[in-house]
Amino acid sequence: MSTATDLIDDLQWRGLLADCTDLPGLRARLANGKPVTVYCGFDPTGDSLHVGHLMGQLTLRRFQVAGHHVLALAGGATGMVGDPSGRSSERNLLTREQLAHNIACIKAQLARLLDFEVVANPARLVDNADWTAPISYLDFLRDIGKYFSLNVMLAKDSVRSRMEGDSGISYTEFSYQLLQAFDFLHLRQTCDCELQIGGSDQWGNLTAGTDLIRKKLGPDATAFGWTFPLITKSDGTKFGKTAGGAVWLDATRTSPYKLYQFFVNTEDAKVCEYLRKFTFLTRAEIEPLEAAHVANPGAREAHRALAREVTRLVHGQAALDAALKASAILFGAEIGDTTEETFLDVAGEIPTVELPRTRLAGPGLPLAEALVLAALETSKGNARKSIEAGGAYVNNLKSDPAQPTRILGEADLLFGRYILLRKGKKSYAVLNVS
Repeated sequence: MSTATDLIDDLQWRGLLADCTDLPGLRARLANGKPVTVYCGFDPTGDSLHVGHLMGQLTLRRFQVAGHHVLALAGGATGMVGDPSGRSSERNLLTREQLAHNIACIKAQLARLLDFEVVANPARLVDNADWTAPISYLDFLRDIGKYFSLNVMLAKDSVRSRMEGDSGISYTEFSYQLLQAFDFLHLRQTCDCELQIGGSDQWGNLTAGTDLIRKKLGPDATAFGWTFPLITKSDGTKFGKTAGGAVWLDATRTSPYKLYQFFVNTEDAKVCEYLRKFTFLTRAEIEPLEAAHVANPGAREAHRALAREVTRLVHGQAALDAALKASAILFGAEIGDTTEETFLDVAGEIPTVELPRTRLAGPGLPLAEALVLAALETSKGNARKSIEAGGAYVNNLKSDPAQPTRILGEADLLFGRYILLRKGKKSYAVLNVS
């Protein structure tokens, strides 16, 4: 097991500490040699986690690797209410059936991020609906609600910002902090859980939990809250969003190739920060990458290392290999045994022209004409000159300059449907034959 100093210092070096309810006390607790139990929650509002969830789950993984016990808490109960933190409007409420489906889907994703099989300290997935649903409203008010001051609850940033906004806040969401505090109390009593971690927007909910534990179990009961900074882009906008929506951890919603591209396209100002926070590379491995980035950001060595590590972590080595192969296609690599699914990921990023299959019948389609149809050339004459100069490629294979009248036919189709055309080094287009 790592020492308390090793773990906390590493987390601080990685920028994973925004605040702690009692950092000296936590250091002392970790230093006594007994593993601590730590939990991080997520509300299963969808059937997949997204990259914004990585921070909490990867921080859990760091505690697990250091020898501690970790709990991933699915908000089967709180997900039916909705956390007002970081939101300007009410969440859509989900049914129990929807939440159960979402939790089942997410369990498989968590298994890549956390180790549920290791003998010494396996991760556990818990659902707060299991201990919240059986409690009656009156019992909850009597046993939990009486420990909360309305003045303190109203002073929470997440509540105050909503009350000052146009939409206000419902009693349902206002009650969320009681439910999250009850989670911490329950886990403290049943799992000896002493530490809750979460994003900095969760500070009010975390302190509500530590306060409740001490009021219920006594002032000497150990309970700590740890927040990590919320990840944002350089312009302050939310991390993990693209023009096409959220970047998901489910491969059917965001492919490994697209996840790789998301991280390889990280803005220069953030790539070193993300290397520390989203990878398990050591300090000795990261600092040379940071130095190389400062010296020559255009080489994008740090970007590629970041993208490789995150894609491998989320989807595994085989998926990373496929993503790297797909990425190489746009740099002229042979398509080889690339799968159709991977090829379509690449094709989705370049212009596509629909072509009736009849155009390939009979004598076929002249390559020069195809280059014009794909808007890679302005005229057949210019297209022939490109072919003769060795600047025309079909499926990333150079077309013979000695054959400027080359004809494309069915034999040139990839997966029975596509032809990848290229002019020069970087101008691509796909013919979609149907």
